[in-house]
Amino acid sequence: MSNGRSACAPGGLLVLLSRVGARGRGEEFLLSRAVTGRFVPVDGGRPAAAAGGGDRHSPRTGKEGGRQARKPALGEPDEEARALVTECRCRRDWDAGRSLSYCPLYPEEMLVPIHLLFPVLRNGEMSKVYVTACRYHIFQNYLSTQINWQAAVRSLRKTFLRPFFKWSKAEDLFGHFCSRNYRTTIVQFYNLTPPQVNSILKANEYSFKVPEFDGKNVSSILGFDSNQLPSNSPVEDRRCAATCLQTRGMLLSVIDGHAGCACAQAVSERLFYYIAVALLNQETLLEIENAVENGRVVLPLLQWHKHPIDYFSKEASKMYFDSLRTYWQELIDLHTEETPDVMEALTNSFKRLDNDISLEAQVGNNNSFLNYWQLRVAFSGATACVAHIDGLDLHIANAGDSRAVLGVQEEDGTWSALTLSNDHNAQNEKEVERVKSEHPKSEVKSIIKQDRLLSLLMPFRAFGDVKFKWSIDLQKRVLESGPELLNENECTKFFPPNYHTPPYLTAQPEVTYHKLRPQDKFLVLATDGLWEILHREDVVRIIGEHLTGVHLQQPLSVGGYKVTLGQMHGILMERRDRISSAFEDQNSATHLIRHAVGQNEFGAIDHERLSKMLSLPEELARMYRDDITVTIVQFNSHVISTHYKHNTEN
Repeated sequence: MSNGRSACAPGGLLVLLSRVGARGRGEEFLLSRAVTGRFVPVDGGRPAAAAGGGDRHSPRTGKEGGRQARKPALGEPDEEARALVTECRCRRDWDAGRSLSYCPLYPEEMLVPIHLLFPVLRNGEMSKVYVTACRYHIFQNYLSTQINWQAAVRSLRKTFLRPFFKWSKAEDLFGHFCSRNYRTTIVQFYNLTPPQVNSILKANEYSFKVPEFDGKNVSSILGFDSNQLPSNSPVEDRRCAATCLQTRGMLLSVIDGHAGCACAQAVSERLFYYIAVALLNQETLLEIENAVENGRVVLPLLQWHKHPIDYFSKEASKMYFDSLRTYWQELIDLHTEETPDVMEALTNSFKRLDNDISLEAQVGNNNSFLNYWQLRVAFSGATACVAHIDGLDLHIANAGDSRAVLGVQEEDGTWSALTLSNDHNAQNEKEVERVKSEHPKSEVKSIIKQDRLLSLLMPFRAFGDVKFKWSIDLQKRVLESGPELLNENECTKFFPPNYHTPPYLTAQPEVTYHKLRPQDKFLVLATDGLWEILHREDVVRIIGEHLTGVHLQQPLSVGGYKVTLGQMHGILMERRDRISSAFEDQNSATHLIRHAVGQNEFGAIDHERLSKMLSLPEELARMYRDDITVTIVQFNSHVISTHYKHNTEN
């Protein structure tokens, strides 16, 4: 079966794994106990009812639509097994970007996130498939129904028959949940107090105010706020901000890592230097090269604006510098006297850094730690969205599915969103056509499956990810000569399916330009963890109202919901209580994340919901949301307006 896996379990039980409602990163697999003891396929990766249509199958009468059902062939599901699969329904809330609670109509069926099952399937530990599924099911019941954990365990005991517990010990299933430590942890974090919630939300926030005049020119930026809410452990997102010292302007970015944080970390340390070098003229490049050659102090290129937890890898700094120096030496050899073009500089910097990441991993290093680090960076991946702001000139370079959105205030005071970047994934038809056009027609059906590149990767542009760029022979050769520790990495244990004409992935960014206007008030850079939860219009409205405070005077809207008088009274009382602490989030990025995680259907912050989402254990948090990283740049409307007024007078 092309879209599912099956394995026989002891005691006549059968595990069925088949795609159900696969979409984006929220793929779910149907875990079913088949009564027949045979392999049970599901057509097209969907439940049988969705695949076949028509009348419901009846396992008791053996008839279908009034006709005698034919005897199933070998390997084909019989009526009883098909009915089992048919009765399961998957509910998804895609606007919220998270899993809802599941209510299988048959207790023999459960939905389990795919990434929980991959490790145990790969190792052939079938007993742990049930253990993993049951632990997930217990916590789902605990969260969705707010019952205590003992009741959740009792509910699960009814799901499987007694022979199952002879195969997988009950203490393996419930010991983790019944332990005193786990019970204490759940109670403690499930009821977070407002100060505890604020402590979590504000732990990674950072703000920077830009001087209106920096000695060279008047800045169009007032400052920026940034924040980060981890889901993965360790967090795979990164954020960067720096002022260009040898040229003009400011660089800001958000970076979303996958398959580990190594590539995102390397890109966060290196990309801005490549951009800064690409923006330099020949004279400055020669001055820097002569200083390095003669052992003099090198002119600083960037002034970094970093949170204390943002770090640089000291061990790899020399290797990074050597690669950067090679880049500027090549720029010197080009003998270009013209002023560098910003769009070209951004594009070349992305491509050159990705090329250096690949080359460093192939060449290797005598230092065992650096050799291991180079390979980790190359085999993991990262998307990046970079903004370069110089006066009224705003350039966005994006590779992947992070996003840049401009907050625009209309003349009547309302807010609208202007998207300045395109997502590079299966939802972008032009991007899909680009990918298909770069490969033979024979690969049209296999190159993008389940909205993923080669059925594995969501973004179609990224740094690193050499598994989608190198030939299989090169991958094998590098891995065989690499450290044994790398073999423990899950990403190095398999090759993508239908891998014929690499490279399938590129780091070339899509660069857009926008000239700032007086009505452009702020810019939002955020990883996909935010956009999966909030619509861009809601993001702009929340930030705009927070910056102006107008949300306190606007009429209350319930969005079409039926609300009783008592509920309305409670909402109004809650709103009144919030007025005194409306500006407790001085950081607008923190305010936005608070809404993304804790907003209810009325647009108000629900403390109970916020407490739930922030208290999820590490192994469960990723089921509900991704890492969220946000940077909000506020523009100086006075400076921008003055510029337009001055041009009009001239």
